[in-house]
Amino acid sequence: MSNNEKPTVSQEPVVLLHGFPDDALMAAVRAVKAAAAEAGMDAGSIAFTTSTPTNLEWKVKALIREVRKEHGHFHPPLQ
Repeated sequence: MSNNEKPTVSQEPVVLLHGFPDDALMAAVRAVKAAAAEAGMDAGSIAFTTSTPTNLEWKVKALIREVRKEHGHFHPPLQ
């Protein structure tokens, strides 16, 4: 990558949830995964995150990159 090129943002899905109590948060995650599966998507490919005092200050692009990176560590591609 040259100095003029910026890294691209993954097109893999990311869901950011903000302000949900724990029980509603888990219900939202289950609902998104069910809807994705019903639509023929791999629900396991969706990276979920919640807002934190730190990431609320980030640019969306940086947040997406970090969430996808962490998701990749916990859900490596199948060989």
